Amino acid sequence: MTIVPSGSTEPAGTPSGPGVGPLLRAWREQRRVSQLELALRADSSARHISFIETGRSRPSEEMVLRLAEHLDVPVRERNALLLAAGYAPRYPETPLDDPALDALRAGMEQLIQGYEPYPALVVDAMYNVHAANRGILMILDGIPELLDPPLNAMRLTLHPEGLAPRIRNLREWRGHLLAQMERQIALHRSEPLRKLYEEVAAYPVPEETPGAGPTEPVPYFALPMQIEHEGRVLSFISSISTFNTPMDVTVAELAIETLLPADPATVKYLQSLMP
Repeated sequence: MTIVPSGSTEPAGTPSGPGVGPLLRAWREQRRVSQLELALRADSSARHISFIETGRSRPSEEMVLRLAEHLDVPVRERNALLLAAGYAPRYPETPLDDPALDALRAGMEQLIQGYEPYPALVVDAMYNVHAANRGILMILDGIPELLDPPLNAMRLTLHPEGLAPRIRNLREWRGHLLAQMERQIALHRSEPLRKLYEEVAAYPVPEETPGAGPTEPVPYFALPMQIEHEGRVLSFISSISTFNTPMDVTVAELAIETLLPADPATVKYLQSLMP
């Protein structure tokens, strides 16, 4: 497994308006938090929060970061808030191939390789694929048209020339992925991510055919992806892991997605492929 470049990620969009006040107000309103509630969380006063939002008071750098923390503002957008308030960005954005991230890359490689024979991959906030293990390559076998960098997990999964025709419960799984993207758009307010969403949501969905859909009732604890592979139907549950308290934009936007076999038949088949 190797870390592969996926191209740069465009900065997430932020609401328009002069100064940091309108930006903070937009984040507060999106999070559905009142000025009083935010003030209590941040050990401030509703009056002070109001003054900041209207531009009557310039918040300190510490206050900007405190409010951003309590509003769950993503790391990239915290830099935007600091710039709008007249301060230097706090969080660097280190390229993933920078030597400073050697240990991180090695750790991620070890994690996803150790997960074999089950599929695992590393994606960023735009679902660009930075690394994948042999389990993922097995699933992607036969769709070289979409395998040129930058790889994108959403395109690979939902494109009619990608995995979509192989997914037996495509309508359910597609709905799950689009809902996941909608949550990320609400969290990050990213215009590039919204454009990606609009692209993949517009892909045609094959008509239902006899035999399509789940092969049996779904008694699972989470929605599985049921995908055909060489005449078999494999069933997976998806899990996504992110880094706690990241201090770098790149690291904050990385996620490790693992596909856990959802039934004994899938376990047996994958283990037979990679003993």
